[in-house]
Amino acid sequence: MPYLTAAACTAFGDLQTLSTTDLMAQATDDVLLQSGLEPGQIDGLLCGYAVNLPHLMPADLFAERYGLSPAYAHGMQMGGATGAGMVMLAGDLIRAKRCRQVLVVAGENRLSGMARDAAIAALAQVGDPDYELPHGTTVPAYYALLASRYMAAAGIQERDLAELAVLMRLHASTHPKAHFRETISVQNVLQSRSIASPLKLLDCCPISDGAVALLISADHPGRPALRLRGAGQGHRHQHLSAMRSAEDFGARDSLARALEQSRCDLADVDYLGIYDSFTITLAILLEDLGLTPRGQSAAFARSGHFDAQGEMPLNTHGGLLSFGHSGVAGGLAHIAECYAQLSQTAGTRQIPARELALIHADGGVLSAHVSLIFDAC
Repeated sequence: MPYLTAAACTAFGDLQTLSTTDLMAQATDDVLLQSGLEPGQIDGLLCGYAVNLPHLMPADLFAERYGLSPAYAHGMQMGGATGAGMVMLAGDLIRAKRCRQVLVVAGENRLSGMARDAAIAALAQVGDPDYELPHGTTVPAYYALLASRYMAAAGIQERDLAELAVLMRLHASTHPKAHFRETISVQNVLQSRSIASPLKLLDCCPISDGAVALLISADHPGRPALRLRGAGQGHRHQHLSAMRSAEDFGARDSLARALEQSRCDLADVDYLGIYDSFTITLAILLEDLGLTPRGQSAAFARSGHFDAQGEMPLNTHGGLLSFGHSGVAGGLAHIAECYAQLSQTAGTRQIPARELALIHADGGVLSAHVSLIFDAC
């Protein structure tokens, strides 16, 4: 049975003195310190890609830099779903008895180490080369097009999206490593400058520096740990122009497969880590996964349902929207926060005890979906 036995984040934000590999090494240092393992005991290594470090062999590169000699090493590229995808693969490696201690790590100094225009151009390559890229479309524009269609169909207003941004900032305000901690109001969101209508600046995640490392182990370590009970994937399209439907994105498929493997029901879940690159991403995923009725995610947020002390705490670190987005590490931060909360090691940010968590990540424009089910043990 795979266990999540350690998790560490660097600070997220503007970390100008640290390179991508420096950040990854810092997070790995913390994970090894937590676990009490030596580098030589790591026999599996999974690394996420980095936009500003386009190396063809990121896992081997990091193994070389950190002094690891794993029996299995692999780099992965699934957009925002990469982190959850690596954890899913780590679980499979443990179940297959190929590895016993798998390090999952990603990081990037995307803010301080990459020019803004270069980052925009690199990320825009998720677009179709024939039908989308020639129009100069950016990632926010892809999501703005999706937002316009979905909002019209679901009856969502810009004010509703703003509620989700406010909630994420409220949660980040308690986390000392978050990129943005100053609380905001719905009016602040609505008055922030337009990026790609209907999305405003505060509807969009920031670009951050940062790294996250996780340890997936074959045995329970005899200290706080989470069990990876189930995982699943769902895929419908790559490009926005090829999207089949604005009502079925593949998230339901990945969730159904994860719940089947875990032998749980969605009603059993009491903690959420849901990908939130934009407010519309979070709204769609909450609704498509069946966590709220369609068009009602903001109403649930207003009611306190997703508060840290609420019935279903959501992204209690602040998510991508406020904790920060450092490429693959941004998605891994949802899992690191899940570990801290369910293992009751979150310190002053600790929420009431929770038993079963759903992590969901997506890559591209709601293109690749990975769902993970963890429980405290």
